[in-house]
Amino acid sequence: VQLQASGGGLVQAGGSLRLACTFSERTFTTYAMAWFRQAPGNDREFVAYIGDDDTYLRYADSVKGRFLISRDSANNKLDLQMYNLKPEDTARYYCAATRSRSRSHTNWYRLPVEYDYWGQGTQVTVSS
Repeated sequence: VQLQASGGGLVQAGGSLRLACTFSERTFTTYAMAWFRQAPGNDREFVAYIGDDDTYLRYADSVKGRFLISRDSANNKLDLQMYNLKPEDTARYYCAATRSRSRSHTNWYRLPVEYDYWGQGTQVTVSS
């Protein structure tokens, strides 16, 4: 499986960006997907998650109400629409995929270690 993220760039505070992530295999619908981000000197942090059937969505508190995660199963694509961007959103954004399977612990989707495949990331820079 290969993931390819795109759509990053430089934007002013209050602006919008839409990130995309393409998934290389036809098994896309058997994977749950997520976006993470990492700023220099920081750990990789969870941003948003979408289950394999599109019905289970979760967001980090810092982006709730501003970011929307969605998936296009017909085109094997994951999107992240970002509105009202803030300077603190500046980071490299990564898409990630994990095979759908049962987990015993809640909030597992927030943990990078739970994901099987990662894209190379795309840089988002928000100027004040």
